[in-house]
Amino acid sequence: MHLTVLRQTAKGLPQVINTEGGEEPYTLRNPVLKSLESTKWYLWHGNVFRALQEIEWMTMDLDAASMETSDATVRKLWKAVEEFQTYIEHNAGFIPNYGERWRYGERISTAFVESTVNQVISNRMVKRQQMRWSPRGAHLLLQVRTRVLNEELRSIFALVCRV
Repeated sequence: MHLTVLRQTAKGLPQVINTEGGEEPYTLRNPVLKSLESTKWYLWHGNVFRALQEIEWMTMDLDAASMETSDATVRKLWKAVEEFQTYIEHNAGFIPNYGERWRYGERISTAFVESTVNQVISNRMVKRQQMRWSPRGAHLLLQVRTRVLNEELRSIFALVCRV
């Protein structure tokens, strides 16, 4: 689950959890929201270890809260945070330090390119289009375009022409 979705779900948490057995009630929503923001910051700056610590603390808080309340949002968020933790653990080596990239003036997103490609492909895949692309044809075209952009096509073409 994306951090934005986790944040939206966390906004639906109860503000205070009333405990049984005479213990003092404790706040839940604000600490979880703060923990999600910290996790985002740590991941943005490539500090996976600290991000996983924040997620672990948040998981423990949500686990304790799920035992104290019957609120479905608590259990839903608890499960989503555990899935997010597993995702981060499995992909820790691939998480870049965007803060460092930003400071060095490097590109930090290719979303605008992906959006354009998706828009062009979806327009060409429409059934009412006169010249419609097949999924295989679109895939092959994207492979060629990628090789052109990476300047790999010339070397492949040179190899093919020699044969």
